[in-house]
Amino acid sequence: MNIDITGQNVDITDALRAYVTDKLARLERHSDKSLQAHVVLSVETSRLQQAEATIPIAGATLFANATDENMYAAIDALADKLDRQLKKHEDKRHDHHNREARRSSLYS
Repeated sequence: MNIDITGQNVDITDALRAYVTDKLARLERHSDKSLQAHVVLSVETSRLQQAEATIPIAGATLFANATDENMYAAIDALADKLDRQLKKHEDKRHDHHNREARRSSLYS
């Protein structure tokens, strides 16, 4: 997975970079292709931490954002949202109908 991390009003430490990479690495289990993500971590004026990410995939662009008082909690929520979106997108791409059962019922 190729992850581009940008910080707005916050320094991206090695610990934050490793945490984002670790959390978003689980998204690869839903996709058979290598993913590319752009993550923006920012601090709002009211001391709220925000994490947002954009992942372009075939047929769609996934976007999610999460806000929390703790940056690590915001990253966790972001990863959960992206995981649900990617799983839903991959399920839409696959045909879940049993073709053999359909054929046998048509000819009997």
